[in-house]
Amino acid sequence: MAELSQISLLSYINVTLMDYFPILELPEEIQALVVEHLASNSFTGLYGLRASCKSMKALAERSRVNHFYDVLSVPRRLNMPPGLFKTCYAERNPSTLYMKGVQFFFTFNLQEEGLAFMKLAADEGYERAVYTYAMTRKIFWGDEEYFARFTRESVDRIGKLVRSLKWAWGLSHGDEFQAKRNEFISTVVPSFYSCQCVPVLERD
Repeated sequence: MAELSQISLLSYINVTLMDYFPILELPEEIQALVVEHLASNSFTGLYGLRASCKSMKALAERSRVNHFYDVLSVPRRLNMPPGLFKTCYAERNPSTLYMKGVQFFFTFNLQEEGLAFMKLAADEGYERAVYTYAMTRKIFWGDEEYFARFTRESVDRIGKLVRSLKWAWGLSHGDEFQAKRNEFISTVVPSFYSCQCVPVLERD
């Protein structure tokens, strides 16, 4: 009920805001960019915009918009529309590429295929994928190409987000992963956090 109330409120806010910000008077290509940006940032916000008028609903239902959804941000109490994952994956949606990569690598032990999917999502700039891909390459092969791009601030923020969603770091893994993860935590992490190049952050 809370999610439905939030969506109803967002619908009201979006309709009200449109009275002050006449998005419908903008060129259609600009309207489409607004919808795509909203899709990448707020599932409930996009849901509310869809409900605001027929033209917004039509723009929000274009297949191109499915590329921008973050399917991991769909509220738990709001059931994902049937077929949304497959539709988004068909549009090379970064969050679905990331989920498939994690599944292939950690669940099916298809490391090459899993890394390829995670890299596709990482190269699209999907933060969870960048973090997981970087940490996976560092832990398994000592590759620091992506790992070295992080500041401690971003590692702390994105890492907590990834672990809270139980993707990659929160799943059950085999002995090889557990051993490499423990080695990483005992050797790499302390030196990373003791570096004086940026302010020290607390770790969970």
